[in-house]
Parts: sequence; structure tokens; C-alpha cells
Amino acid sequence: MKDKESIRDGLKKSPALKKWLDWLIMNQRDARPRWYIRLLAPLYQHRGRHSKIYGSVRMDTPPYRRFSLGRKSVVESFSCINNAVGDVVIGDHTRIGLHNTIIGPVTIGSHVNLAQGITVTALNHNFDEVDKRIDEQGVSTKPVVIEDDIWIGANAAIMPGVTVGRHSVVAAGAVVTRDVPPYSVVAGVPAKIIKKLKGLS
Repeated sequence: MKDKESIRDGLKKSPALKKWLDWLIMNQRDARPRWYIRLLAPLYQHRGRHSKIYGSVRMDTPPYRRFSLGRKSVVESFSCINNAVGDVVIGDHTRIGLHNTIIGPVTIGSHVNLAQGITVTALNHNFDEVDKRIDEQGVSTKPVVIEDDIWIGANAAIMPGVTVGRHSVVAAGAVVTRDVPPYSVVAGVPAKIIKKLKGLS
């Protein structure tokens, strides 16, 4: 990891080289790694023992960022995993459901269940400069952390900078814009705590 960080720091000092490498690795129109980079993915992705990624999953995982999938974890069909602007790390015994979108930097713990149609994104498009088009203003990121032992319901959205505390539940359709304390149930737009789970020491 330190080697990768030193390479990234070096590239920041050489914008022309960084731009050329980015062009070589990423298809600029499709915003995904080029086909020959995708062929090499098994060499630089970490996939734990007995984990599975279904063939229809769109893996936008260039080699200059980390992708790690833990033991006995699964990424279900038609999901999209994108680590182009930040690492995506998924723990053990975790299920990424059908049609999920994960955009790093995102850390998901172990024994986490994401239902269908969920978006977990650490990325925002910048838009404050009104004299520039939005697509000229670049992006910003705030890491998302989903701790262990969490259930997130269908069509929920976990927004940049959010931490979801362990043993929590996010209701279907919730839009989570701020941290969720451990042992909480949240629902709504924006999501609010509707229940604290009892029996805790």
C-alpha cells in the first residue's frame, strides 16, 4: 500500500504523465477501465476464499486503487463496483445484492447484507462554480464506512462521508446523509433514527 501511495504522490508532481497513464488505463468516454486492463483484473484484485462475483457485475476497478472481497462474500448480478477514485474493501460473509452500486472510497465490514438496488457512494460532482459546466469541475470524495453486522434494505442510498455503526438496520428507500449510531434502525428521506435496539450492555 505504501508503494502505491508513493507512486500516486509522484504522479501528482507530473500531471502530463498522470494524464497519459489515466488515458492508457481508463476509457474516457465510458469512464471504466479499458478491455485489456479488465483482462488483467484477477492479477490485482483480492478475492477471498469461496467468494463470488457474478459474471454480469460491472467491475470498474483500475489497478491503481485497491479492491478486496473477503472470504465467503458475494457480489450479486448486475451490480457495479467502482474504485476509480477510492479503494473498495468488503469484509467476510458479506452479500452485495442485485443491482447495487458501490463507488469508493468505501469500506464494508463483515456479515453485512445489502438488499437490492442500493447505492453506496463516496463521490460527489463539484458544481459551485457557476461560470463552468458541472462536468468541468471535477469530483470530491468523502469515505463511507459500513461497519460489521448490518442490514440495508432495498433501494436505500448511503451518501458520502457517512458511517453506519455496527448491528444497525437501514430501512428500504432510506437516504442516509449523516452517521448512523451503532444498534440503530433508521428510515426516511433524509434518514432518521426510528428505533434504538435494546438489550445492550
